[in-house]
Amino acid sequence: MAIWKDPAPAAKASEPARFELGSPEPQPAVEHAPAPAAPAPIRAVEPAARESVIAADLAIEGKIEGAGHVRIAGKFKGDIKVQGNLTIDQGAKVSGGVSANKVTLAGELDGNITSAQQVDVLPSGAINGDLKAGSLTVAAGSRIRGHVECGWGKDDKPAAKTESGSAA
Repeated sequence: MAIWKDPAPAAKASEPARFELGSPEPQPAVEHAPAPAAPAPIRAVEPAARESVIAADLAIEGKIEGAGHVRIAGKFKGDIKVQGNLTIDQGAKVSGGVSANKVTLAGELDGNITSAQQVDVLPSGAINGDLKAGSLTVAAGSRIRGHVECGWGKDDKPAAKTESGSAA
């Protein structure tokens, strides 16, 4: 009957050797670390669009173009073309053309909204200019002076008018 003993695994140089009473050979230290947690699933998250703000105590003249959201609380003179939302706060005034995905107007706009998917004119809002939007919400108390086109798709054209003013 043969009795043998498997050799102990060699201790790594970074692990301290541990001696047990009655054991002639050093044993490697055993650490009981918790099992690593399963990695969290990776989701493709679209980064949130940032909002640029023109504060109430600022007056700026120029041009705004970009892909983020813009909030105007002060005064701005110039054209605004954003691929995000434009908010004109109560007490703010914008003079110039506007193109944005969504326009929320609580202040004053002296200019045209040339392209917007949605326009919301709040009770304190005022537009002095033409408006072209996919949808328009007008609150009681708001003011609009200009030509309004809404509900038309990109390829839709309004019916042509004849001399008498009726649709053809």
